[in-house]
Amino acid sequence: MKFLTHIPAWLKSKYFIATAVFAVIILFLDKNDVITQSDRSRQLQDLLISKQYYTDQIAAEQAELDKMKTNPGTLEKYAREKYLMKRDNEDLYIIPENYSEGKN
Repeated sequence: MKFLTHIPAWLKSKYFIATAVFAVIILFLDKNDVITQSDRSRQLQDLLISKQYYTDQIAAEQAELDKMKTNPGTLEKYAREKYLMKRDNEDLYIIPENYSEGKN
């Protein structure tokens, strides 16, 4: 027990020991420790960015829907581009994007 005589008195204090044990438990051993809190904070930031992206997408889709409801020309353009619809007297030719890559 000779090594205990070289330890400063403030390190042997019961208040210091209790505070140190409390700090270790709160910072590292609790279910809401520092590492978990930083992970949750990072996840929250990612979710907020994702929320903003989807909110912008919803607003853009809503604006496009409003255009289609009010303008029949926009509705026809959307049907032609997205669903490859055509009129009865028209022919539709679909050229794949990688078609030109195959020819040398």
